[in-house]
Amino acid sequence: MHTHPDPAPPATTRSGLLIAGGLLVAVVAGIAGLYGMRGDGANSHIGGDCAPARGVAARIAPLATGEVAALKVTPQPRPAVDLGFLRPDGTPARLADWRGKTVLVNLWATWCAPCRAEMPALDRLQKALGGADFEVVTINIDTNRLDRPKAFLNEVGVAALAYYSDPTAAVFADLKKAGKAFGMPTTLLIDQNGCELGAMAGPAEWSSPDALALLRATLGR
Repeated sequence: MHTHPDPAPPATTRSGLLIAGGLLVAVVAGIAGLYGMRGDGANSHIGGDCAPARGVAARIAPLATGEVAALKVTPQPRPAVDLGFLRPDGTPARLADWRGKTVLVNLWATWCAPCRAEMPALDRLQKALGGADFEVVTINIDTNRLDRPKAFLNEVGVAALAYYSDPTAAVFADLKKAGKAFGMPTTLLIDQNGCELGAMAGPAEWSSPDALALLRATLGR
């Protein structure tokens, strides 16, 4: 995992520094207000009755092996944290907007080398399984030089992933507050009812046969 931001960024990017130090809550809340985004996702959740998700969790737990062995499947799924971020056109979105679709949520940043390394695999995963019932939702949390993420994605040929972002990094703070984020990248698997099936700290080869088998089992394919 990589938890270090850009070296010596200017004062206006202190929220990036605070991610590494784990002290970002107050600054994030202030900056989030500038974007019309709430930084209170840790206090709001999507989903309701997660009892049906227990069967799915039991089915996929044995498949968390090999390239996806680090995925911690939740035996008792609970409603996921309702994260707030921006759509490609800059309009606000919340994770609850994806109810009805299973999503693999991934937080990444250009200063995180493992994040950069796994982006092509996430893109291939979206190409392989993306559709009406599944989407890879990658959320960039760069807090300065906001031209770099898109430039990087173009450079490595990522084309299938929609560009979601949170220049306040509030999504990381919300997941950290909920005990779901310990470094970067951070990935969550959330079912169509908004229930968290599993979480992973660190990168994975998401287009590998191991990952595809686990996700196809999640989707009942």
